Amino acid sequence: MPYVVMPWLGEHVELPKDLTAERLAADLVRVGLEEEAIHSSGVTGPLVVGRVLERTPEPQKNGKVINWCQLDTGERTEDGEVVPRGVICGAHNFEVGDAVVVALPGAVLPGDFVIASRKTYGHVSNGMICSAEELGLADDPRYAGDGIIVLATAAELADDSADSAHLAPGTDALALLGLADEVLEINVTPDRGYCFSVRGVAREYAHATGARFTDPGLPAPAGSAPATPEPTTEAFVVEIDDDAPIHGVVGCDRFVTRVVRGVDPAAPSPQWLQERLRKAGMRPISLAVDATNYVMLDLGQPLHAYDLARVHEPIVVRRARAGERLVTLDDADRALDAEDLLITDSPDGVRGARPIGIGGVMGGASTEVSDATTDVLVEAAHFDPVTIARSARRHKLPSEASRRFERGVDTRLQAIAAQRVVGLLVTYGGGTADDARVGDVGVTTAAAPIVLDPAAVSALVGVDYTEDEVHDTLVEIGADVQAILSSGEDSSVTHELLVTPPTWRPDLTAPEDLIEEVVRLRGYDAVPSVLPHAAVGHGLTREQRLRRGAQRTLAEAGLVQVLSFPFVSPQVHDDLGEPVGDERRSAERLANPMADDAPELRTSLLATLLPIAARNLARGAGEVAVYEVGMVTRTRPGGPGLLPAGGSYPGEDVVAALLKSVPEQEEHAAAVLASAGRAGSGAESAETAIALAVRLASSLGTVVEVHARPVSSPRAPFHPGRCAELTTPDGFVLGHAGELAPSVARAFGLGARPAALELDLGALVTAAGNGLAAGPVGKLSTFPLAKEDLAFAVDARVPAETVRRTILEAAGDLAESVELFDVYEGEQVGEGRRSLAFALRLRAGDHTLTAAETAAVREAAVALVAERLGGELRA
Repeated sequence: MPYVVMPWLGEHVELPKDLTAERLAADLVRVGLEEEAIHSSGVTGPLVVGRVLERTPEPQKNGKVINWCQLDTGERTEDGEVVPRGVICGAHNFEVGDAVVVALPGAVLPGDFVIASRKTYGHVSNGMICSAEELGLADDPRYAGDGIIVLATAAELADDSADSAHLAPGTDALALLGLADEVLEINVTPDRGYCFSVRGVAREYAHATGARFTDPGLPAPAGSAPATPEPTTEAFVVEIDDDAPIHGVVGCDRFVTRVVRGVDPAAPSPQWLQERLRKAGMRPISLAVDATNYVMLDLGQPLHAYDLARVHEPIVVRRARAGERLVTLDDADRALDAEDLLITDSPDGVRGARPIGIGGVMGGASTEVSDATTDVLVEAAHFDPVTIARSARRHKLPSEASRRFERGVDTRLQAIAAQRVVGLLVTYGGGTADDARVGDVGVTTAAAPIVLDPAAVSALVGVDYTEDEVHDTLVEIGADVQAILSSGEDSSVTHELLVTPPTWRPDLTAPEDLIEEVVRLRGYDAVPSVLPHAAVGHGLTREQRLRRGAQRTLAEAGLVQVLSFPFVSPQVHDDLGEPVGDERRSAERLANPMADDAPELRTSLLATLLPIAARNLARGAGEVAVYEVGMVTRTRPGGPGLLPAGGSYPGEDVVAALLKSVPEQEEHAAAVLASAGRAGSGAESAETAIALAVRLASSLGTVVEVHARPVSSPRAPFHPGRCAELTTPDGFVLGHAGELAPSVARAFGLGARPAALELDLGALVTAAGNGLAAGPVGKLSTFPLAKEDLAFAVDARVPAETVRRTILEAAGDLAESVELFDVYEGEQVGEGRRSLAFALRLRAGDHTLTAAETAAVREAAVALVAERLGGELRA
């Protein structure tokens, strides 16, 4: 993200002298530019210029020679005498009289290295003479080399013609070395590409604070120097030949060229320019490259410098051809795509034969400037954002140029930016501008005007803005605003604004964009915070309520919800015992699965739920009762559809064919009841699973019938003789429940006699009927609950659910719930019989139940179970 260097910013907008990076960040966030980070040199505290008064070498026992130095760091007595400071130094690249950098006690250097007075080598060292590496300046060529920083030698300081006042002892070295500057890094949203420049950030700071802004992107007035020259007939020949524009937009609509001759290839970039590039996160390379990068950072217009001797006229801007390759400036050999927009030249007279750059992304190595370049061709172009964004992503090449072009660049900057680069090459490189070869090919399209009703701003935002406020704000952002009158169908006259967005704001395309600008510049804090009003009658749909009700029913029954990955191995079909030809074996395969051993989408929830139950049992869980509500996938006839070719919008027939090929997805509910203990436990019984399935369906208001699955027609993965099929009264199958087959239990490691259920939840919801909600909502009672536990010895063939419903009927309106909590089979109940224990919960809505009322319900339940089912109450 862009770095904001405050002294640089101050060249375009007035800044307070005491402005800090924190204050700057607070001002910019008011107009939507968020702070990303504040970068400092890491050096704080007293860092001053020191003059070496004495240097005494002292050999040490370990063979090392240290220097005991006396320094003048600006301290004086009342009589004006120098107060020398003693410092130990191990470097030897300085002499008496030299000006050096001294960190005084209390200073902190990069890496949180705190300077303090300390005794070492037999002396008290009262500070430290600093090297470039210790100050974080190792990459600065001014201080390159080993040893400490010598700001000036004794001879240079003694030269009367030299200005050395800034090197007086005690002078603040933080400012002298540029270590006092803080750099603000900001976050720029994709629609604010103009803020990838000092110019854009300065404009936003002016919006936020009202400070005076000077636009560096305006053309120089006629007669001034250096003025932007007009194109000439002898310009370097450039042809734009885009025969395959994306979405009908030409990839390059303007291409400006300038020629500078006689540039000294050894001329370095000025120090101030190099320092600014470093603080902006770029590495100085050479004068030609640094000049283009500097102007790009300043104005936001990317540029490129070619070695003129290596480029052959004409330059042709075109799309790539099949098989073309390009070695870019990063020395990568890249295969080009037909969508890539190329800059090509014409060696041997063959027009556009050689690619020399990917337009708006990166130049080619064959024409880059080198240490032998004397004549420079400067390019400043305007490219289509979509074209550049696609090329940058395709080649994984997010360059500084592409970041700006893909967000949109000012369409009028090209000639101005090129002139700025020419000026730098002339001033610092000794070159001469060839004003006879000024090229400017193509014409950029002006932004379309937008009609805005000023009243619509207040209506949409909820803040009363006057028409003058709306008008003045749009003028402030640089738009051309004209008042117009429009007549309505009722002959009424409306005052509207015809707004032409500024050239640096390609994101402004609709009235809503202009309204957002008014809100942004007038202040987001003026927009009141109002909670939205929920519309009466809206909320969850009927289907959503029913699905949530199903999950609540399973949870209330004591089951734990799990979520599993829907990807399975083909082996799972054999583990589940699905016969050959079973529709569940026809599973969709993934083209790029997350795991090679799980390439299929599940066709049954139990395929992923059973391994979860087995894993919990293997980790020591005594009993497992888990459920899942999720999607299963069914293949469609014909297989997957073919994806349409890119670069064009698919027609309705193609979309319809694709949708028809999408696999069917059904929502199921499944549960597994398993135990690591002995067989016959109630949590494992088929009856429990069947009763749970019936309870789930009933809670949704679905009428179901339970049928024993014939042994001759088993339903995998259930036991052939202990599986029930749940259907609607008209025979539609909703699902199955019962005990799992022994082979399945062994395959998954589920212990003895596990039980399970799986129902089509979508079908349950459909069968629930339009008038039913997700279970009845009774009247809440604040009176105490009465509890009764009843255990009945019944015939082993009587379903537990039948007994539960009988008890519920006998309890009447006082019953709140009846839950099965234990099943026992053994000698105490006799052969062919079993004991079913239920927890009966009673509550009245208008009073506390008496002991007599509770006893009456108990007696009624005992009598009805005995009468209908032959059940006997166990003591």
